[in-house]
Amino acid sequence: MNNVLSYEYEIHLPSTAEEGKKYPVVFALHGIGYDEQYMLSLVEDLKEEFILIGIRGDLPYEDGYAYYYLKEYGKPERKLFDISVNKLKNFIEAALKKYPIDSDKVYLIGFSQGAILSMTLALILGEKIKGIVAMNGYIPSFVKEEYPLKSIERLSVFLTQGESDHIFPLNIGQENYDYLRKHAASVKYTIYPAGHEISQDNQRDIVSWLRQDAYNYGQNKTTNLA
Repeated sequence: MNNVLSYEYEIHLPSTAEEGKKYPVVFALHGIGYDEQYMLSLVEDLKEEFILIGIRGDLPYEDGYAYYYLKEYGKPERKLFDISVNKLKNFIEAALKKYPIDSDKVYLIGFSQGAILSMTLALILGEKIKGIVAMNGYIPSFVKEEYPLKSIERLSVFLTQGESDHIFPLNIGQENYDYLRKHAASVKYTIYPAGHEISQDNQRDIVSWLRQDAYNYGQNKTTNLA
């Protein structure tokens, strides 16, 4: 583990990576009780197009890991939450310097706890993040009210929700959508016939959305420079 990159992580670089070329990146954040391998498996189809970085939470939880613990669902241990957000922010900023990453195409994906952190990090990192995929999570009220938020007017968002999620019901997903569409460049919100899980259709759509958003940004940037 690198001292600057303060979490254990796994990174996949394109096997045909060219010297001097920079690549889009996906930082993958798992849910509580999961690990980085699970999240990386969701975006494996992008391994030749993106740099993929799975970040492992540093706290043990059941058979996996967590970034922070909970008082109960929907109520993080505030001190641990704040620490994890700061450490993840530093991790992302350090990784951008360490690896051949295109800083215009930085993406975060997360499930449950990872979705909560992905949305939070997008709000505090602002224009450093191009897009997020947030699956079955929410934005804590204290983040909206107390954190130093930055503009996300260039941010693309793909929100997903399980129709029968017993932990975060549909009204939570709608609240995410209503909040983010007021501030972000674009927000796609899809509800899947699933519970608190990532379905195969959801996985397929994640890959498609990431690929398309990164490609479209590249095309728009080229057009603007022409």
